[in-house]
Amino acid sequence: MSEATKSQQAPPGVGPPSRNGALGLLRGGLGAFGRQREATVFIVAVALLLYFGIKYNSSFVSQTNAITLLSEFAAPIAIIAIGEVLLLICGEIDLSVGFTYTYAPFIMYFAITLYGFPAWLGVICALLGGLAIGFINGFLTIHLGLPSFITTLGTGFIIYGLALTGSHDEPLNIPGSTLGMGRWIGSSSWSMTIWMVVLIVIFQIVLTRTRYGLHTVSVGGNQLGARESGIHVARVKYAAFMITALLGALAGLQNAFYTSTIDPNAGGYQPMFYAVAAAIIGGTAMLGGSGTVLGAFLGAIVLAALQDGFSVAGVSSNPLQIIFGGAVIVAMIANVQLARWRESGRAG
Repeated sequence: MSEATKSQQAPPGVGPPSRNGALGLLRGGLGAFGRQREATVFIVAVALLLYFGIKYNSSFVSQTNAITLLSEFAAPIAIIAIGEVLLLICGEIDLSVGFTYTYAPFIMYFAITLYGFPAWLGVICALLGGLAIGFINGFLTIHLGLPSFITTLGTGFIIYGLALTGSHDEPLNIPGSTLGMGRWIGSSSWSMTIWMVVLIVIFQIVLTRTRYGLHTVSVGGNQLGARESGIHVARVKYAAFMITALLGALAGLQNAFYTSTIDPNAGGYQPMFYAVAAAIIGGTAMLGGSGTVLGAFLGAIVLAALQDGFSVAGVSSNPLQIIFGGAVIVAMIANVQLARWRESGRAG
């Protein structure tokens, strides 16, 4: 072989990849994707959106329906689910957050109409009310030793009773002074969606990239070990309870501005159950120690796609609860199996 021929040959490892090399990269990419906790729910969400989009193209694929799907259905579930993810990772739960969702707009309304507060201060009072509810839930659970299931069940009934008593079980109109601010909170077309995306990004970073997120996972995984390593367990749980109630209050205000009505029968257990379902479908463990905000967001998209898709299809909403229940059970089975697969892969 001549020197010219040798010089024209590519050195080892340089040149177009072989077919086997490309397939190997594809398999590696698919394997890495499959190991992600959010992989299963992402596929389900995309499949549902494609199904309804193809089958009901003219009705489902439109700007109006996109606003309905994201703002009316997905945003409240996803925003509340952020807090539930933090609590579930800690091994706790908040059953009262749906009633905080109900009561927060009433705090705003009475602060403005009875006490003459300006609109911005009325909104802040509603959010502070949410923080106070979260603090009470944390105090009863952490310092008095009550199970969070019982604590938040009781506070939920109390908050609901306050909403019914204060409103005489009658819906109220949004105070006129808040309408300008309301566009930024929930009444404009995309405001709720923007809030949802921003909060999902922030809390995904908090959970995966900050000390608080690491401490939250540690507390849920091994509370005794976390305490012995110097983590302030009570502080972590207080923060989770207060964040959850704050997000519930925000979602309630958004709904009030979106519908232009403060309804004592809005919220309740439904948004809480949907939020918990979204968290579980997204890969958060009920027994604590692991979870993902991004997965909860995708779980909310799955539930919203089912709600909106059934509505567009003209199907009765009655069977929807059966589908939701089945989705939660299937998600739990899939999460358990995927966790075993990941563990066996790491062991190998």
